[in-house]
Amino acid sequence: QVQLVESGGGLVQAGGSLRLSCAASGRTFSRYAMGWFRQAPGKEREFVAAISWSGGNTYYADSVKGRFTISRDNAKNTVYLQMNSLKPEDTAVYCCAADQYSGSYYYTPYEYDYWGQGTQVTVSS
Repeated sequence: QVQLVESGGGLVQAGGSLRLSCAASGRTFSRYAMGWFRQAPGKEREFVAAISWSGGNTYYADSVKGRFTISRDNAKNTVYLQMNSLKPEDTAVYCCAADQYSGSYYYTPYEYDYWGQGTQVTVSS
């Protein structure tokens, strides 16, 4: 079992930055691939970024590529999402997720086994 708790969301002006954190419980955190997803009101959950268990591989949605950076610190059981050059369309609830099998379908929510509750990110224009 893995429990995930996100933090770092908030209100920011367009062009600003935020860093989200996802703290995980459990000793096996370093074995899990991790992902960030977001969901805006009235929209489906959307893939944002993912990172392999070692941190050696990262993946991004086209909409955030070049602006967001995912990273992890396995010693701290934490994964991060640095978000720069934020846009109003980035407004959503951001959730982190853990994939215990490190599958290939990192871009789909069905790949993940554990989810956090989410943190709200609001970008004003």
